[in-house]
Amino acid sequence: MNETVIKTVLVEKRDDGIAIVTLNRPEAANALSKRMLVDFQDALSKLKNDSDVRVVILTGSGEKAFCAGADLKERRDMTDAEAKQTVRLIGSTINEVDAMPQPVIAALNGVAFGGGLELALACDLRVGALEANVGLTETSLAIIPGAGGTQRLPRLIGLGKAKELIYTAKRLTAEEARDIGIIEYVVPCSNLLEKAIEISKEMAKNGPLALAQAKKAINKGIEVDLATGLKIEELAYDALIPTEDRVEGLRAFAEKRPPQYKGR
Repeated sequence: MNETVIKTVLVEKRDDGIAIVTLNRPEAANALSKRMLVDFQDALSKLKNDSDVRVVILTGSGEKAFCAGADLKERRDMTDAEAKQTVRLIGSTINEVDAMPQPVIAALNGVAFGGGLELALACDLRVGALEANVGLTETSLAIIPGAGGTQRLPRLIGLGKAKELIYTAKRLTAEEARDIGIIEYVVPCSNLLEKAIEISKEMAKNGPLALAQAKKAINKGIEVDLATGLKIEELAYDALIPTEDRVEGLRAFAEKRPPQYKGR
């Protein structure tokens, strides 16, 4: 039977603990249609509960766009109520990315505007193609970033710079974005996935439960005062004390061999 339905989200599970999730609407600059959002949430739900997946890479199909944000052609025919519902769906999907227990790396293969950059901001770090451009461009359309952009960007780069970028709807080159802390690495597009995989491998060799607890401690701790953050860190550490992986780490260190972590 021939497959006639084109999947809007592709998932590749590698044998090294890395999963690559690809937004697959290159004909529409990988814009977030309602169908893609549902498919994306389904993919995330499966990956977050997969103990074989240690790190997730998120990228887009083609060389022009990582994600151009909301599907404005689809939005054009919506009622106000439908538009509001779709914005909420985009926001909840991006929140699911943020809440993934595994580290998530955005590999920006092309433009990431509006909701596309908001999606990247929900990832743990970002690798950008030299050819990519990014920006929270919503105010140029008489709206605001509505899927976390007004909250995540200031936390990442500071209040004043984030306000400037949002108020002006400025589009940045990948190098400009790197210089102000939005992107961690910039490489030619031909090397993009290679760089993301290189970083992912360095993460995936470590204890998966430790990665999850470190992510939780950082993400939760940054939102509170230092004393509360230190308590969050303490509890995250305590959760790892009874694990088999912690014992394996100590044993491997004593025996001068690479540890074999099982995620338990």
